[in-house]
Amino acid sequence: MTTAMALFEKHEKTLQDAIKALHERTYYTPYPEHPKAYPAEANEAGRNWFAGSMNNEFKELKIEADNWIGEEVSPYMQTGIGVTYPQLSVEQLIANAEQAKTWGTLSVADRAAILIESLARVEKRYFEIAYATMHTTGQSFLMAFQASGPHANDRALEAVAMGYAEISRFPSEVDWVKPMGKFDLKLRKNWKAIPKGIGLVIGCSTFPTWNTVPGMYASLITGNPVIVKPHPKAILPIAIVIAELRNVLVENGLDPNIIQMAVDTVQQPITKELAEHDSVTLIDYTGGNAFGDYIEGLNKTTFTEKAGVNSVIIDSVRDIGAVAQNIAFSASLYSGQMCTAPQNVYVPASGVTTADGTVSFDEVAQAIVKSVEGLVNHPKMGAGTLGSIQNDQTIKRITEGGNFGGNLGLDGIDISNPEFENARLFTPRVVITDAANRDAYSHECFGPIIFIVKTDSREASLEIAAEMARTKGALTCLAYTTDVEMQDAIENTMNATFTPVSFNFGGAAFVNQHAAFSDFHVTGGNPAGNASFTNPEYVNKRFVWVGNRYA
Repeated sequence: MTTAMALFEKHEKTLQDAIKALHERTYYTPYPEHPKAYPAEANEAGRNWFAGSMNNEFKELKIEADNWIGEEVSPYMQTGIGVTYPQLSVEQLIANAEQAKTWGTLSVADRAAILIESLARVEKRYFEIAYATMHTTGQSFLMAFQASGPHANDRALEAVAMGYAEISRFPSEVDWVKPMGKFDLKLRKNWKAIPKGIGLVIGCSTFPTWNTVPGMYASLITGNPVIVKPHPKAILPIAIVIAELRNVLVENGLDPNIIQMAVDTVQQPITKELAEHDSVTLIDYTGGNAFGDYIEGLNKTTFTEKAGVNSVIIDSVRDIGAVAQNIAFSASLYSGQMCTAPQNVYVPASGVTTADGTVSFDEVAQAIVKSVEGLVNHPKMGAGTLGSIQNDQTIKRITEGGNFGGNLGLDGIDISNPEFENARLFTPRVVITDAANRDAYSHECFGPIIFIVKTDSREASLEIAAEMARTKGALTCLAYTTDVEMQDAIENTMNATFTPVSFNFGGAAFVNQHAAFSDFHVTGGNPAGNASFTNPEYVNKRFVWVGNRYA
């Protein structure tokens, strides 16, 4: 029995369980999300590993290079972490990937086994990845652990399962017989899923593994070698994942350059050179709209997640206090640096109906303001919920925005992180404005900025939210209504803009969260992105079915 076959037997149940979950859309994960599910000593070991990695070369990729670069800065310490990575030229990366195309000749079962084994190795390094994520992105420790560890593994496994299911959908070979009367026409036919070529995955600075592994593993399961180009400010978390995958490839007698990492700097980027290279046929991208539009404009197969204006529609509620708290947490989580975070809250000028009577617009706005204040001032929740600001542009937007084109219902609050005195900590600004003031709220304001928009009516709220999704894009919509007819109207109207809706979320349900195997992340139908992970198209566009016939 070959090593790959043994690995398939080892991981076959996980694979089949994942495929079953894909089809049933029920809750499923083989990777527990809470740190307490893992060995007690793992946390301290992960922290020590990160401390030991600072100011050193990251040699786990086992690549010889003349030049080592790195410019990651911890948003918590505001100092460079000093980790450097081997830098290869674009031509060398492409040449390595061309030689690694034999990956596509392996069976999809062998590829699945190797990829799931790599996820098992990554699982053992969640704490190392968590501290690497925390000190490159500014996420809190718990978010960094969950998003870059088990949740990222979930999304990677989801892509593997979808790829395996789609490639296994048809028989690989049949004896074809057509009755012709006095004789039968007999042909032997086979079908092959031929990989499209070299995949490029362009990472983002805020979620360096969660947003990278879906495209990375989707291209790999479909037989394409992959080059990952992480954001220069967030390399270490995905470098660990790539190193573990390269180890598994080598152990199975395969070329480690089936997966490579391309590094650059902010001042000397190589992303366009890679993206425009004739040998690159697949591109996955997460980031801003301008560069995403450029990627979509290339003559390539592209999968993009860009940005949008996410809305909250408040029509009628049972408990305005609970609603305000849910919105405050969703908008404050990781300081609004999530593509799914709500930005615009639409409230009718006539107020909101509750179980205790009508609450005025001003009272709704104040409830949200008070909920944000209560959250950020909470000694155990404030700093941990907000995390730290990753990007200098986000800080500039917050500090130079003035009143953000409206009236400041809540300015910045002076709080501190007791563990990191230098953390780049900024509390949410709450801006109150009228619907007519479109210039203020009709574009993405990435970061901790919430707009509460006074509209003429609940119908007007819906109309504006739909327009924003249709013209600017949206990844999420949060809606509160106790009216069944209004609920149907919101669902149908927003779905027509290819935007999913979350209704009446409270308690532990937050609009930011998308669950692998159940929720499609981005629909691919509006300007927020052209792809959705993980639906069948997300993997099917990475290979081509080719059939052969034998007389």
